[in-house]
Amino acid sequence: MHKIIIDTDPGVDDTMAIAYALAHPDIELLGLTTVFGNINIDYSTRNAQYILDVLGAESVAVARGAAIPLVQSPLPHADFVHGGDGLGNVYPGSQPGAPAPGAAPLRSEARHAQLEPLDAADFIIRSAQEHPGELTIVAVGPLTNVAEALRREPRLPSLVAGLVIMGGCVDEPGNVSPVAEANFLNDPHAADELLAADWPATIVGLDVTHRIMLTDTHLKQLDDQAGETGALIWQSSRFYVDFYTQSGAAKGLDEPQCAMHDAAAVAYVLQPDAFTVEKGAARVVPEGIAIGQLALDRKGYTYAVPHWQDRPASAVCMTVDADRVREHFLRTIISHHRR
Repeated sequence: MHKIIIDTDPGVDDTMAIAYALAHPDIELLGLTTVFGNINIDYSTRNAQYILDVLGAESVAVARGAAIPLVQSPLPHADFVHGGDGLGNVYPGSQPGAPAPGAAPLRSEARHAQLEPLDAADFIIRSAQEHPGELTIVAVGPLTNVAEALRREPRLPSLVAGLVIMGGCVDEPGNVSPVAEANFLNDPHAADELLAADWPATIVGLDVTHRIMLTDTHLKQLDDQAGETGALIWQSSRFYVDFYTQSGAAKGLDEPQCAMHDAAAVAYVLQPDAFTVEKGAARVVPEGIAIGQLALDRKGYTYAVPHWQDRPASAVCMTVDADRVREHFLRTIISHHRR
């Protein structure tokens, strides 16, 4: 059984990751810790509670986290990707999105999953202390909360089973600059601090997440066969898929589709052998023209270059069996609904 915390900025693809984790029998979701990123921290926290409500998991804890990055000034939120509410404009009271005719209605108002008295960093620390060697942190937003937890408890890497990060890119171009992925760009200092710590860290970045695409056929399958979970994923994905189509990210493909970025990090926890990794010291550029870029030492230069010395090796996912991961994601959510 994998005990996990998802550190998240929900987020359409975050919703997919949360649904996937809740549906799989080998995962125990201990809590969601929220962070700014796709949306501001107020909406991020509210969305986390709402997602858990719709998915019937109100008992899962939610801990509110960082509202701004460690060092740099906050960047604009990605409302053009995820909608003004962060959920494709399906949150009750939001501007209407574009649900398909006859789509199952989502709940008209949000009940509230419990909000932890601890902030996100302290919740992560307490969970690691309560489950030494068992907890995996799955970080699918800016890494501010996890970096703050590490600052407060330097022993954190020795207390956890692993850290799985959705962020960065090595060979693949960035999605917010020529070289940067959004989570790393939102707080590059936090990302670089985490990669300096000696823990089992795996980066699931754009090199693999851009290979795992969900078409409208896949998403409609969830809507038809996975109850309220499928309805939430389908309806929230309408805005997200439109962004992929209009931005040209899905150009030349047979039908509208989107990447399941954050769910790929959960997939790595469940089936790491579906991915191949390269290991090496890693850094995230904190400023300048390459701000947010993930740099991976692929040739072992750490002995010679001062800025790379004493960096532990991180594992960076470079290839993936996309069909296997996608089918496992769909099957897990649909099977859970049928149980």
